[in-house]
Amino acid sequence: MPPPKSNEEGVHSRLVDCGQIVQSQGVKPQPHPLKIALYSHDTMGLGHKRRNLLIAQTLARSLPHSSILLISGMEEGRSVNLPANVDYLSLPALQKEVDGHYQPRRLEVSLQELIAIRSQVIQAAIGTFAPDLFVVDNVPRGAVRELNPTLEQLCTQGQTRCVLGLRDVLDEPRVVQREWRRARNEEAILKYYDAVWVYGDPDVFDPIQKYRFSPEIAAKVRYAGYFNQCHRLQYVDSTENVLEQLKLPPGKLALCLVGGGQDGALLGQMFAQATLPSDMNGVILTGPFMPSNIRQLLYNHVKMHPRLRVLEYLQEPTQLLSQADCVVSMGGYNTTCELLSFGKRSLIVPRVTPRLEQWIRAKRLQELGWIDVLHPDHLTPNAIANWLRQCQAPSSKTRTPIDLNGLNRLPELVMEVLTNSTVQSKSVVCRVS
Repeated sequence: MPPPKSNEEGVHSRLVDCGQIVQSQGVKPQPHPLKIALYSHDTMGLGHKRRNLLIAQTLARSLPHSSILLISGMEEGRSVNLPANVDYLSLPALQKEVDGHYQPRRLEVSLQELIAIRSQVIQAAIGTFAPDLFVVDNVPRGAVRELNPTLEQLCTQGQTRCVLGLRDVLDEPRVVQREWRRARNEEAILKYYDAVWVYGDPDVFDPIQKYRFSPEIAAKVRYAGYFNQCHRLQYVDSTENVLEQLKLPPGKLALCLVGGGQDGALLGQMFAQATLPSDMNGVILTGPFMPSNIRQLLYNHVKMHPRLRVLEYLQEPTQLLSQADCVVSMGGYNTTCELLSFGKRSLIVPRVTPRLEQWIRAKRLQELGWIDVLHPDHLTPNAIANWLRQCQAPSSKTRTPIDLNGLNRLPELVMEVLTNSTVQSKSVVCRVS
């Protein structure tokens, strides 16, 4: 897809003056700089929080005098390199189990009590902060409907624009349609949200078509494109060389990524047991949620293999990814976007329970020539070793172009929803280009 046609600097300058523009469009008067709040429930892995952090960092550059509040369900993964105009509000942690059920991560309280605490904290924070724009990640009503009181409050006040941000793939269509009907998500989007931003390329996966969104929902959809994850390197200490600190012998680098680590134990173990090519080093990034007993097993393997290392946590994994020659990874949305952005030879072993989201995305990207895919039922040390040996030869695959301009489009999308210039249209789907 072609790059955005608008001039980025022009968009930024118009956003700086957006306080004056939105006053003429019926939004509340703004003697103050723009206030933006971003919510993510963060019940499994770090992907939702990292996505919202990148959005906040991008908008902080576009709007240097704005105030941006990240409301997150997870303390882990908090960036120490926040822009001056961005801050965090961390909620008591909620955990989603592999079977899809929720429970408190740390507090010895009931699920209902924890949701009540989180819901009241969110409502109080949003009510006091009074954002001009509220961006909700992935779940229209929040985890276990914890956003319902806040959304109703904002709807009654009518002063905050609300946006739902969706990744490209949610799950297989029949499951999404059933769950959305049960949760009354379309009703929530129609009542509470001014726009739906899809962080993806419809030529890869089109949720309007696949999930049969109603015309009214489709009218709110804007395709942002995938986010170019190379931009993350702007926000880290450039003097820190993670690879040097690992003190590996000379050779190529194979990286194993298991996301937050909550359900990546098998992939980590199979990678640790795989026979690496003689000139290749291996690094396993476990994530903060890998069980300690599994992490210890990985350390035991390291003792026997001088070319193998284990890292428990790296605040910005793209520091290591940018230097890798090939990657074996789970198929979370953010990690997949990182692999696409850096163009790395990749083998994705996607999660297939409780959702098929990762499998659907990985198979589609395999069709487009970007990655290789291994079903977790076929995951063995030999399967990984064979793939690593194949990486020694140049790839003959042709990659179909993918839209990675999402971050460049964010200021234009913010401008559109705040000025209400075309969002009110109920009959035409506008694809940002």
